[in-house]
Amino acid sequence: MKPQYDYLIVGAGLFGAVFAHEAQKRGLKCRVVERRDHIGGNIYCEAIEGIDVHKYGAHIFHTDNKVVWDYVNQFVRFNGFINTPIANYRGELYNLPFNMNTFRALWGVSTPEEARAKIEEQSGEFSHITEPANLEEQALALCGRDIYEKLIKGYTEKQWGRRAVDLPAFIIKRIPLRFSYDNNYYDDAYQGVPIGGYNKLIEALLEGVEVDLATDYLAHRNELRPLAQKVLFTGCIDQYFDYCYGRLEYRSLRFETMRLDCPDFQGNAVVNYTDYDVPYTRIIEHKHFESGNQPSTVITREYPDNYAPGKEPYYPINDACNMALYERYRALAAEDDTVIFGGRLGMYIYADMDDTIEAALTLCRQEFK
Repeated sequence: MKPQYDYLIVGAGLFGAVFAHEAQKRGLKCRVVERRDHIGGNIYCEAIEGIDVHKYGAHIFHTDNKVVWDYVNQFVRFNGFINTPIANYRGELYNLPFNMNTFRALWGVSTPEEARAKIEEQSGEFSHITEPANLEEQALALCGRDIYEKLIKGYTEKQWGRRAVDLPAFIIKRIPLRFSYDNNYYDDAYQGVPIGGYNKLIEALLEGVEVDLATDYLAHRNELRPLAQKVLFTGCIDQYFDYCYGRLEYRSLRFETMRLDCPDFQGNAVVNYTDYDVPYTRIIEHKHFESGNQPSTVITREYPDNYAPGKEPYYPINDACNMALYERYRALAAEDDTVIFGGRLGMYIYADMDDTIEAALTLCRQEFK
């Protein structure tokens, strides 16, 4: 049977949508198949009483890449939202990232000189750690005990599901310490959330492209594969190969979303809970992404979760063992030039949205010569 499409794109997330748009723009025929019942992957938004709820966790677009920024602004307008998260440690509130507001709340200091002296004093207690053996030693050597124990330790242990002393030091290569009163979490020049939610971006990218929802490519591979000359697969690379070398490891997430009969629950879009005894890592109040004035509000508690088949794989565990396993799958993938692997799961990477778009555009330049 002669292929009907140039590309069959598996996954209607950001990577697949950008590729589909660029392919169609060049006159190529694409078909997108998506396992979920909606487009957008993890940036999908669900409308609840006029509030765009980030169904799979908070997504804030930020980049220093003007090419990527100009690219997305072709399709949607951004509102200029600036991420200024708060950390809650046993009822004590601190600004993130670690800045002069944080240091003042921790120690009562008011000048950068005083803050630097306090950090040097605390980290100096661990100056004997020249080669940190784990994340805890690395963090203590970088910032000292107060910041580590109140704002890093519990959050990190919840996120990874392991004690800090059992996590590799390379997870924290540096700790961003800002000696100014700037609460802007990101250093990037361009930031915001699409007005009306991320669905508008994906819908614009996929306009005119044939999309099949609630369609599991791997369950219907024999019927779907012959339809196209090439496949772009954005699912899990190990699953594509039926786990022939073993399973790659991930961390998962669980979300608890509820509507509340009050106009404002926490006064901020993101509040992190850094105490290990609080089981969730953060609470998202979605209306604050777009300055909503609805009479009710919607919050989501985000719980880190162990990954198992049937759960969503969110964060690859890029330790040496998993990366060696991924390299075996990557080598196997290279043997078939009719299949391309892309996106977070296909390339076994954690990528921000701007990096995802840049990677998709790079692939397009390589493919559409």
